[in-house]
Amino acid sequence: MIVLYRPVGEAELRLIERAEWRRFRARLSEQPIFYPVLTEEYARQIARDWSARDGKKGFVASFSIDTDYIRRFVPQQVGARIHTEYWIPATELDVFISHIVGLIEVIASFGGDD
Repeated sequence: MIVLYRPVGEAELRLIERAEWRRFRARLSEQPIFYPVLTEEYARQIARDWSARDGKKGFVASFSIDTDYIRRFVPQQVGARIHTEYWIPATELDVFISHIVGLIEVIASFGGDD
C-alpha cells in the first residue's frame, strides 16, 4: 500500500467524519475527477493557500491505498515536481474507496484559529 493525501475544506471534512473516516464524498456534477495527491507538501499547499481562504479552514487528509489498484492510474504532474496527483474518474470513486486500507486521518489544518 502507498500513502496518498487529499486537501479538503470544512464541509468535505464533515462528510468524511460522518462516513466514519472511511470514504470521501461523491463528486459534484462539475467535478469529473477525484484527485488525491502524492506528496504531503503539495496537499499542504492546497489546503493552506486555497481551502483556508476567506476565514475558512483547510485540512490535509492522509490515507493508504492498495498499491496494485492505484497502479492502474498514471500520476499527473500539474506544475512543479511536487505537484503530482492521480486523476480518478468520478465514476470510479466507489471502486477507489473500496481499495482504501484503514481509515482516513487528518494530519494538518490551516486557517481559522490555528
